[in-house]
Amino acid sequence: MNLQLELEDVGKRDFTDPDQYLFRDVNAIIEEPSIIHIIGLSGQGKSTLLRILGRLTPFDEGRISLQGRSIHEWPTETWRAAVSYVAQQAVMLPGSIEENLKVVSQIHQKPFDRDHARQLMRHAGLEELDWDKEASQLSGGQKQRLALVRTLLLRPQVLLLDEITASLDIHSQHAVEELLVHLHREEGTTMLWVTHHLEQARRCGQRIWFMAESTILEDTPGETFFQSPRTELARQFLLIGKESQMEGSEAHV
Repeated sequence: MNLQLELEDVGKRDFTDPDQYLFRDVNAIIEEPSIIHIIGLSGQGKSTLLRILGRLTPFDEGRISLQGRSIHEWPTETWRAAVSYVAQQAVMLPGSIEENLKVVSQIHQKPFDRDHARQLMRHAGLEELDWDKEASQLSGGQKQRLALVRTLLLRPQVLLLDEITASLDIHSQHAVEELLVHLHREEGTTMLWVTHHLEQARRCGQRIWFMAESTILEDTPGETFFQSPRTELARQFLLIGKESQMEGSEAHV
């Protein structure tokens, strides 16, 4: 089944001032599996856009469709299994690691694939964990990776990733990146991935959505964006990001 996710003139009003827009006139079409990084200054609504696509937050204007069917024509749980959201702050359900892994199968009435779960846990660097351990006892980074694995068990067409490596150490961050890139290549999973790490977007992203001026200001291939952004705002954004990275490197010398 071909993927076609389309956003047409999507708008969301500001949460604190309904007369203002967080973003509007957002237009994009994803016709082929892609890894798309969503970047931009804070306050542009990047995370809100992901939550809208995950049917966790309503939008105020426009149309969103998947495979030619409006988001409103899809049963909510069916949509969420196909277009799945992973939050920056992982939420663990009461119970063990195994119970957390099984919950998606229970919700969506699918058999639990234990072998697939073990494979994903291994790729996420969690193979040594005792599945009987209470999920609440895990570290923040372990919870984040477990939440990702839990979502991957749905085998979604589209993954909505909200800064999911922000709390991870470098080793775990790279392990997650490798897992997601492998998943994209092997299963054709599309990823909409909000990140503040420009090097991560450069490493993994095939396409960039740069959000500024309350919309997607640039939608371009990753290499093109980083080498020759079209707008002055994007050039300034990349310059500030480069300077911040250099300051961070100097701080660790």
